[in-house]
Amino acid sequence: MKKSFLVAVLIVAWLTPLTTVFSAETIKIGALYTMTGRGGQYGKDSEVAIKMALDEVHEKGLPGDRKLEVIITDDKNPQYAVSVAKRYISEDKVKFLFGIISSAIGLAVTEVSKEQKVILVGTDHAATDLTANKFQKYYFRSANNTFQSMMAGAMYLKDEVKNWKKIAYIGPDYAYGRDQWMEVKWGLDKLGVKYEVVGEYWPKLYEPDYTSYVTAIMKAAPDVLIVGFWGGDTVSFIKQAKPYKLFEKMIYFHVDAGGNYEAMAALADEMPQGLILSARHHNNWPDTPENKAYVQKFFKAAGRYPSYAASGAYVGIHMIAEAIRKVGNANDTEALVKAMEGMKIQCPEDPPGFTSYIDPATHQIVQVQAIGTTVKNDTLPPAKYMLGNWKVYPAEKLWPISEYVEYLTKAKGK
Repeated sequence: MKKSFLVAVLIVAWLTPLTTVFSAETIKIGALYTMTGRGGQYGKDSEVAIKMALDEVHEKGLPGDRKLEVIITDDKNPQYAVSVAKRYISEDKVKFLFGIISSAIGLAVTEVSKEQKVILVGTDHAATDLTANKFQKYYFRSANNTFQSMMAGAMYLKDEVKNWKKIAYIGPDYAYGRDQWMEVKWGLDKLGVKYEVVGEYWPKLYEPDYTSYVTAIMKAAPDVLIVGFWGGDTVSFIKQAKPYKLFEKMIYFHVDAGGNYEAMAALADEMPQGLILSARHHNNWPDTPENKAYVQKFFKAAGRYPSYAASGAYVGIHMIAEAIRKVGNANDTEALVKAMEGMKIQCPEDPPGFTSYIDPATHQIVQVQAIGTTVKNDTLPPAKYMLGNWKVYPAEKLWPISEYVEYLTKAKGK
Protein backbone atom coordinates (compact mmCIF):
# COMPACT_ATOMS: atom_id res chain seq x y z
CA MET A 1 0.00 0.00 0.00
CA LYS A 2 2.77 2.35 0.99
CA LYS A 3 4.75 1.40 -2.10
CA SER A 4 1.77 2.08 -4.40
CA PHE A 5 1.20 5.43 -2.75
CA LEU A 6 4.87 6.36 -3.24
CA VAL A 7 4.76 5.44 -6.94
CA ALA A 8 1.63 7.54 -7.41
CA VAL A 9 3.30 10.52 -5.76
CA LEU A 10 6.37 10.15 -7.99
CA ILE A 11 4.21 9.98 -11.13
CA VAL A 12 2.32 13.14 -10.12
CA ALA A 13 5.60 14.91 -9.34
CA TRP A 14 7.00 13.91 -12.72
CA LEU A 15 3.91 14.99 -14.69
CA THR A 16 3.21 18.28 -12.88
CA PRO A 17 6.18 20.28 -14.25
CA LEU A 18 5.33 19.26 -17.83
CA THR A 19 1.66 20.20 -17.37
CA THR A 20 2.67 23.53 -15.86
CA VAL A 21 5.05 24.30 -18.74
CA PHE A 22 2.48 23.58 -21.46
CA SER A 23 -0.46 25.29 -19.78
CA ALA A 24 1.56 28.40 -18.93
CA GLU A 25 3.01 28.99 -22.43
CA THR A 26 2.26 32.52 -23.63
CA ILE A 27 2.52 33.55 -27.28
CA LYS A 28 3.48 37.20 -27.48
CA ILE A 29 2.27 39.58 -30.20
CA GLY A 30 4.01 42.95 -30.57
CA ALA A 31 1.51 45.60 -31.69
CA LEU A 32 2.19 49.13 -32.91
CA TYR A 33 -0.62 51.70 -33.00
CA THR A 34 -1.04 55.45 -33.09
CA MET A 35 -2.48 56.21 -29.65
CA THR A 36 -2.42 60.03 -29.61
CA GLY A 37 -3.25 62.94 -31.94
CA ARG A 38 -5.62 62.83 -34.92
CA GLY A 39 -5.18 59.10 -35.43
CA GLY A 40 -5.27 58.20 -31.75
CA GLN A 41 -8.88 57.06 -31.70
CA TYR A 42 -8.01 54.32 -34.17
CA GLY A 43 -5.35 52.98 -31.83
CA LYS A 44 -7.67 53.10 -28.83
CA ASP A 45 -10.46 51.35 -30.74
CA SER A 46 -8.02 48.71 -31.95
CA GLU A 47 -6.98 48.05 -28.36
CA VAL A 48 -10.60 47.45 -27.35
CA ALA A 49 -11.15 45.12 -30.30
CA ILE A 50 -7.96 43.18 -29.51
CA LYS A 51 -9.23 42.51 -25.99
CA MET A 52 -12.60 41.38 -27.40
CA ALA A 53 -10.89 38.97 -29.79
CA LEU A 54 -8.53 37.64 -27.11
CA ASP A 55 -11.49 36.80 -24.87
CA GLU A 56 -13.13 34.88 -27.72
CA VAL A 57 -9.90 33.09 -28.67
CA HIS A 58 -9.20 31.98 -25.12
CA GLU A 59 -12.79 30.90 -24.58
CA LYS A 60 -12.51 28.62 -27.62
CA GLY A 61 -8.99 27.59 -26.65
CA LEU A 62 -5.61 27.12 -28.35
CA PRO A 63 -3.50 23.94 -28.63
CA GLY A 64 -1.84 23.01 -25.34
CA ASP A 65 -3.95 25.60 -23.52
CA ARG A 66 -1.61 28.30 -24.85
CA LYS A 67 -2.52 31.95 -24.37
CA LEU A 68 -2.02 35.03 -26.55
CA GLU A 69 -0.59 38.19 -25.03
CA VAL A 70 -0.57 41.48 -26.96
CA ILE A 71 1.90 44.25 -26.15
CA ILE A 72 0.89 47.67 -27.54
CA THR A 73 3.23 50.62 -28.12
CA ASP A 74 2.46 54.04 -29.62
CA ASP A 75 4.27 53.90 -32.97
CA LYS A 76 4.94 57.69 -33.30
CA ASN A 77 6.88 57.63 -36.61
CA PRO A 78 8.56 55.13 -38.98
CA GLN A 79 12.00 55.31 -37.39
CA TYR A 80 10.67 54.84 -33.88
CA ALA A 81 8.33 52.05 -34.97
CA VAL A 82 11.22 50.16 -36.57
CA SER A 83 13.22 50.37 -33.35
CA VAL A 84 10.25 49.11 -31.33
CA ALA A 85 9.63 46.25 -33.77
CA LYS A 86 13.26 45.15 -33.47
CA ARG A 87 13.08 45.36 -29.69
CA TYR A 88 9.89 43.31 -29.68
CA ILE A 89 11.69 40.55 -31.56
CA SER A 90 15.05 40.60 -29.76
CA GLU A 91 13.94 41.32 -26.18
CA ASP A 92 10.24 40.47 -25.86
CA LYS A 93 10.56 37.41 -28.10
CA VAL A 94 7.30 38.10 -29.92
CA LYS A 95 6.11 35.56 -32.46
CA PHE A 96 4.10 38.12 -34.47
CA LEU A 97 4.20 41.83 -35.26
CA PHE A 98 0.78 43.43 -35.49
CA GLY A 99 -1.30 46.55 -36.14
CA ILE A 100 -0.09 49.88 -37.58
CA ILE A 101 -2.39 52.67 -38.73
CA SER A 102 -0.15 54.71 -41.04
CA SER A 103 0.99 53.18 -44.34
CA ALA A 104 4.31 55.02 -44.02
CA ILE A 105 4.98 53.10 -40.81
CA GLY A 106 3.67 49.88 -42.32
CA LEU A 107 6.10 50.17 -45.22
CA ALA A 108 8.98 50.63 -42.76
CA VAL A 109 8.05 47.80 -40.39
CA THR A 110 7.42 45.29 -43.19
CA GLU A 111 11.16 45.46 -43.88
CA VAL A 112 11.85 44.38 -40.28
CA SER A 113 9.35 41.54 -40.71
CA LYS A 114 11.11 40.43 -43.88
CA GLU A 115 14.63 40.61 -42.45
CA GLN A 116 13.75 38.87 -39.17
CA LYS A 117 11.31 36.38 -40.74
CA VAL A 118 8.59 37.30 -38.27
CA ILE A 119 4.98 37.47 -39.46
CA LEU A 120 3.48 40.98 -39.56
CA VAL A 121 -0.32 41.19 -39.59
CA GLY A 122 -1.28 44.67 -40.84
CA THR A 123 -4.68 45.57 -39.43
CA ASP A 124 -5.37 49.12 -40.59
CA HIS A 125 -2.92 50.78 -43.00
CA ALA A 126 -4.16 50.36 -46.55
CA ALA A 127 -1.49 51.32 -49.11
CA THR A 128 -1.66 48.71 -51.86
CA ASP A 129 2.16 48.66 -52.09
CA LEU A 130 2.36 46.27 -49.14
CA THR A 131 0.46 43.56 -50.98
CA ALA A 132 1.87 44.39 -54.42
CA ASN A 133 5.28 45.86 -55.30
CA LYS A 134 6.47 45.76 -51.66
CA PHE A 135 4.99 42.34 -50.96
CA GLN A 136 7.04 39.94 -48.83
CA LYS A 137 5.85 36.56 -47.67
CA TYR A 138 5.75 37.29 -43.93
CA TYR A 139 3.25 40.15 -44.38
CA PHE A 140 -0.54 39.62 -44.19
CA ARG A 141 -3.33 42.22 -44.16
CA SER A 142 -6.62 41.81 -42.28
CA ALA A 143 -8.40 44.83 -43.79
CA ASN A 144 -8.97 45.85 -47.40
CA ASN A 145 -6.33 47.82 -49.29
CA THR A 146 -6.91 51.06 -51.17
CA PHE A 147 -7.13 49.32 -54.53
CA GLN A 148 -10.24 47.42 -53.46
CA SER A 149 -11.86 50.67 -52.30
CA MET A 150 -10.89 52.64 -55.38
CA MET A 151 -11.85 49.91 -57.85
CA ALA A 152 -15.30 49.81 -56.26
CA GLY A 153 -15.24 53.61 -56.44
CA ALA A 154 -14.45 53.59 -60.15
CA MET A 155 -17.42 51.24 -60.73
CA TYR A 156 -19.65 53.55 -58.69
CA LEU A 157 -18.57 56.62 -60.68
CA LYS A 158 -19.21 54.79 -63.93
CA ASP A 159 -22.65 53.44 -63.06
CA GLU A 160 -24.17 55.65 -60.36
CA VAL A 161 -22.94 59.22 -60.94
CA LYS A 162 -24.45 60.97 -63.94
CA ASN A 163 -23.30 63.82 -66.15
CA TRP A 164 -19.78 64.30 -64.87
CA LYS A 165 -16.53 64.75 -66.73
CA LYS A 166 -14.06 66.81 -64.69
CA ILE A 167 -12.39 65.34 -61.62
CA ALA A 168 -9.89 66.62 -59.06
CA TYR A 169 -8.13 64.83 -56.22
CA ILE A 170 -6.91 65.81 -52.78
CA GLY A 171 -5.09 63.42 -50.45
CA PRO A 172 -2.10 63.12 -48.12
CA ASP A 173 1.32 63.28 -49.69
CA TYR A 174 2.60 59.76 -49.05
CA ALA A 175 1.96 56.20 -50.30
CA TYR A 176 -1.59 55.93 -48.94
CA GLY A 177 -2.79 59.10 -50.66
CA ARG A 178 -0.75 58.62 -53.82
CA ASP A 179 -1.95 55.04 -54.28
CA GLN A 180 -5.63 56.02 -54.15
CA TRP A 181 -5.25 58.56 -56.94
CA MET A 182 -3.28 56.15 -59.14
CA GLU A 183 -5.82 53.40 -58.51
CA VAL A 184 -9.04 55.28 -59.19
CA LYS A 185 -7.63 56.55 -62.50
CA TRP A 186 -6.49 53.04 -63.39
CA GLY A 187 -9.95 51.72 -62.58
CA LEU A 188 -11.73 54.39 -64.63
CA ASP A 189 -9.40 53.76 -67.56
CA LYS A 190 -9.96 50.00 -67.28
CA LEU A 191 -13.73 50.56 -67.35
CA GLY A 192 -13.45 52.83 -70.40
CA VAL A 193 -14.63 56.00 -68.61
CA LYS A 194 -13.62 59.29 -70.22
CA TYR A 195 -12.68 62.08 -67.81
CA GLU A 196 -10.60 65.23 -67.47
CA VAL A 197 -8.32 65.91 -64.50
CA VAL A 198 -8.55 69.57 -63.49
CA GLY A 199 -6.45 69.49 -60.34
CA GLU A 200 -4.56 67.38 -57.81
CA TYR A 201 -3.55 68.57 -54.35
CA TRP A 202 -1.10 67.04 -51.86
CA PRO A 203 -1.24 68.41 -48.30
CA LYS A 204 0.91 66.81 -45.64
CA LEU A 205 -0.60 64.32 -43.21
CA TYR A 206 -2.24 66.15 -40.27
CA GLU A 207 -2.26 69.47 -42.17
CA PRO A 208 -3.78 72.07 -39.81
CA ASP A 209 -5.22 74.45 -42.43
CA TYR A 210 -6.85 73.37 -45.70
CA THR A 211 -8.33 76.72 -46.74
CA SER A 212 -5.79 77.37 -49.52
CA TYR A 213 -6.58 73.94 -50.98
CA VAL A 214 -10.32 74.55 -50.69
CA THR A 215 -10.11 77.83 -52.60
CA ALA A 216 -7.92 76.23 -55.29
CA ILE A 217 -10.40 73.37 -55.69
CA MET A 218 -13.32 75.80 -55.93
CA LYS A 219 -11.47 77.67 -58.67
CA ALA A 220 -10.74 74.45 -60.58
CA ALA A 221 -14.48 73.60 -60.42
CA PRO A 222 -14.42 69.81 -60.83
CA ASP A 223 -17.68 67.91 -61.19
CA VAL A 224 -16.33 65.30 -58.75
CA LEU A 225 -13.80 65.86 -55.97
CA ILE A 226 -12.11 62.55 -55.08
CA VAL A 227 -10.72 62.61 -51.54
CA GLY A 228 -8.08 60.41 -49.92
CA PHE A 229 -7.92 61.63 -46.30
CA TRP A 230 -8.44 59.55 -43.17
CA GLY A 231 -9.28 60.15 -39.53
CA GLY A 232 -9.07 63.67 -38.15
CA ASP A 233 -7.91 65.02 -41.50
CA THR A 234 -11.29 64.08 -43.00
CA VAL A 235 -13.10 65.89 -40.19
CA SER A 236 -10.92 69.00 -40.48
CA PHE A 237 -11.25 69.21 -44.25
CA ILE A 238 -15.05 68.91 -44.19
CA LYS A 239 -15.37 71.51 -41.44
CA GLN A 240 -13.09 73.94 -43.27
CA ALA A 241 -14.71 73.36 -46.68
CA LYS A 242 -18.29 73.77 -45.51
CA PRO A 243 -18.28 77.61 -45.17
CA TYR A 244 -17.12 77.82 -48.79
CA LYS A 245 -20.19 75.82 -49.92
CA LEU A 246 -17.88 73.31 -51.59
CA PHE A 247 -20.40 70.49 -51.13
CA GLU A 248 -23.04 72.46 -53.04
CA LYS A 249 -20.71 73.04 -55.99
CA MET A 250 -19.40 69.52 -56.64
CA ILE A 251 -19.78 65.85 -55.73
CA TYR A 252 -17.70 64.84 -52.72
CA PHE A 253 -16.39 61.30 -53.29
CA HIS A 254 -14.39 59.63 -50.49
CA VAL A 255 -14.57 55.85 -50.59
CA ASP A 256 -11.65 54.40 -48.67
CA ALA A 257 -11.94 56.12 -45.28
CA GLY A 258 -14.51 58.88 -45.63
CA GLY A 259 -17.36 56.82 -44.26
CA ASN A 260 -15.66 55.88 -41.01
CA TYR A 261 -17.96 56.11 -38.00
CA GLU A 262 -15.39 58.20 -36.14
CA ALA A 263 -15.87 61.00 -38.71
CA MET A 264 -19.66 60.68 -38.49
CA ALA A 265 -19.52 60.96 -34.71
CA ALA A 266 -17.08 63.88 -34.70
CA LEU A 267 -19.05 65.90 -37.26
CA ALA A 268 -22.55 65.05 -35.93
CA ASP A 269 -24.92 67.76 -37.27
CA GLU A 270 -22.12 69.30 -39.35
CA MET A 271 -21.91 66.29 -41.66
CA PRO A 272 -23.28 67.33 -45.09
CA GLN A 273 -26.01 65.21 -46.61
CA GLY A 274 -25.47 63.30 -49.85
CA LEU A 275 -21.70 62.76 -49.67
CA ILE A 276 -20.53 59.52 -51.35
CA LEU A 277 -18.47 57.61 -48.80
CA SER A 278 -17.25 54.21 -47.70
CA ALA A 279 -14.95 52.61 -45.11
CA ARG A 280 -13.41 49.27 -44.20
CA HIS A 281 -16.20 48.47 -41.78
CA HIS A 282 -19.68 49.93 -41.29
CA ASN A 283 -21.62 49.79 -38.04
CA ASN A 284 -24.94 49.67 -39.93
CA TRP A 285 -23.98 47.42 -42.87
CA PRO A 286 -24.36 44.55 -43.41
CA ASP A 287 -27.53 44.20 -41.34
CA THR A 288 -26.54 40.77 -40.03
CA PRO A 289 -26.66 39.23 -36.54
CA GLU A 290 -22.87 38.86 -36.61
CA ASN A 291 -22.19 42.53 -37.37
CA LYS A 292 -24.80 43.71 -34.86
CA ALA A 293 -23.29 41.48 -32.17
CA TYR A 294 -19.79 42.78 -32.89
CA VAL A 295 -20.89 46.43 -32.75
CA GLN A 296 -22.88 45.97 -29.55
CA LYS A 297 -20.10 43.98 -27.88
CA PHE A 298 -17.68 46.80 -28.67
CA PHE A 299 -20.13 49.39 -27.33
CA LYS A 300 -20.54 47.42 -24.11
CA ALA A 301 -16.76 47.24 -23.66
CA ALA A 302 -15.92 50.84 -24.61
CA GLY A 303 -19.07 52.93 -24.14
CA ARG A 304 -18.83 54.09 -27.76
CA TYR A 305 -19.31 52.64 -31.22
CA PRO A 306 -16.26 51.38 -33.13
CA SER A 307 -14.33 53.09 -35.88
CA TYR A 308 -13.32 50.89 -38.80
CA ALA A 309 -9.85 50.32 -37.35
CA ALA A 310 -11.31 48.07 -34.66
CA SER A 311 -12.51 45.51 -37.18
CA GLY A 312 -9.07 44.97 -38.70
CA ALA A 313 -7.55 44.40 -35.25
CA TYR A 314 -10.38 42.06 -34.24
CA VAL A 315 -10.02 39.99 -37.42
CA GLY A 316 -6.22 39.99 -37.20
CA ILE A 317 -6.19 38.34 -33.77
CA HIS A 318 -8.59 35.66 -34.99
CA MET A 319 -6.36 35.06 -38.05
CA ILE A 320 -3.35 34.44 -35.81
CA ALA A 321 -5.32 32.17 -33.51
CA GLU A 322 -6.66 30.10 -36.39
CA ALA A 323 -3.16 29.71 -37.85
CA ILE A 324 -1.86 28.49 -34.48
CA ARG A 325 -4.72 25.98 -34.26
CA LYS A 326 -3.87 24.62 -37.70
CA VAL A 327 -0.13 24.34 -37.02
CA GLY A 328 -0.40 23.34 -33.36
CA ASN A 329 2.13 25.90 -32.12
CA ALA A 330 3.58 29.35 -32.86
CA ASN A 331 7.20 28.26 -33.33
CA ASP A 332 7.10 27.10 -36.97
CA THR A 333 6.87 30.39 -38.84
CA GLU A 334 6.97 28.82 -42.29
CA ALA A 335 4.07 26.52 -41.39
CA LEU A 336 2.12 29.49 -39.99
CA VAL A 337 2.62 31.35 -43.28
CA LYS A 338 1.21 28.38 -45.18
CA ALA A 339 -1.70 28.12 -42.75
CA MET A 340 -2.64 31.76 -43.29
CA GLU A 341 -2.40 31.62 -47.09
CA GLY A 342 -5.90 31.03 -48.44
CA MET A 343 -7.42 31.13 -44.95
CA LYS A 344 -11.15 31.78 -44.79
CA ILE A 345 -12.13 34.04 -41.92
CA GLN A 346 -15.62 35.24 -41.07
CA CYS A 347 -15.57 39.01 -40.50
CA PRO A 348 -18.19 41.40 -39.08
CA GLU A 349 -18.36 43.12 -42.48
CA ASP A 350 -19.16 39.95 -44.43
CA PRO A 351 -22.66 39.99 -45.99
CA PRO A 352 -24.79 36.82 -46.05
CA GLY A 353 -23.33 34.11 -48.26
CA PHE A 354 -19.75 35.45 -48.30
CA THR A 355 -16.71 34.71 -46.15
CA SER A 356 -13.56 36.84 -46.39
CA TYR A 357 -10.36 35.02 -47.33
CA ILE A 358 -6.64 35.65 -47.69
CA ASP A 359 -5.40 35.73 -51.28
CA PRO A 360 -2.49 33.23 -51.30
CA ALA A 361 -0.48 35.20 -53.85
CA THR A 362 -0.51 38.62 -52.14
CA HIS A 363 -1.64 37.87 -48.54
CA GLN A 364 -4.34 40.53 -48.94
CA ILE A 365 -7.73 39.85 -47.37
CA VAL A 366 -10.42 39.77 -50.06
CA GLN A 367 -13.72 41.39 -49.08
CA VAL A 368 -16.99 42.77 -50.41
CA GLN A 369 -17.13 46.58 -50.62
CA ALA A 370 -20.22 48.72 -49.99
CA ILE A 371 -20.49 52.41 -50.92
CA GLY A 372 -23.24 54.66 -49.60
CA THR A 373 -24.36 58.26 -49.24
CA THR A 374 -24.80 60.27 -46.05
CA VAL A 375 -28.39 60.32 -44.82
CA LYS A 376 -29.94 61.49 -41.56
CA ASN A 377 -29.74 58.68 -39.02
CA ASP A 378 -29.31 59.16 -35.27
CA THR A 379 -29.57 55.52 -34.19
CA LEU A 380 -25.84 55.35 -33.37
CA PRO A 381 -25.17 58.54 -31.38
CA PRO A 382 -23.39 60.89 -31.30
CA ALA A 383 -23.53 60.54 -35.10
CA LYS A 384 -26.49 62.32 -36.68
CA TYR A 385 -25.80 60.96 -40.16
CA MET A 386 -24.89 57.47 -41.32
CA LEU A 387 -24.50 55.89 -44.73
CA GLY A 388 -27.48 54.55 -46.65
CA ASN A 389 -28.53 53.95 -50.27
CA TRP A 390 -25.93 51.21 -50.45
CA LYS A 391 -24.30 49.89 -53.62
CA VAL A 392 -22.45 46.63 -53.06
CA TYR A 393 -19.49 45.36 -55.12
CA PRO A 394 -18.40 41.70 -55.17
CA ALA A 395 -15.01 40.84 -53.72
CA GLU A 396 -13.77 38.86 -56.72
CA LYS A 397 -14.05 41.92 -59.00
CA LEU A 398 -11.91 43.99 -56.65
CA TRP A 399 -8.99 41.67 -55.78
CA PRO A 400 -6.85 39.92 -56.75
CA ILE A 401 -6.14 41.70 -60.02
CA SER A 402 -2.72 40.51 -61.13
CA GLU A 403 -2.73 43.00 -64.01
CA TYR A 404 -2.73 45.91 -61.55
CA VAL A 405 -0.10 44.31 -59.30
CA GLU A 406 2.17 43.98 -62.35
CA TYR A 407 1.43 47.56 -63.38
CA LEU A 408 2.18 48.91 -59.90
CA THR A 409 5.39 46.87 -59.62
CA LYS A 410 6.57 48.24 -62.95
CA ALA A 411 5.52 51.80 -62.11
CA LYS A 412 7.18 51.91 -58.69
CA GLY A 413 9.76 49.16 -58.97
CA LYS A 414 10.48 46.42 -56.47
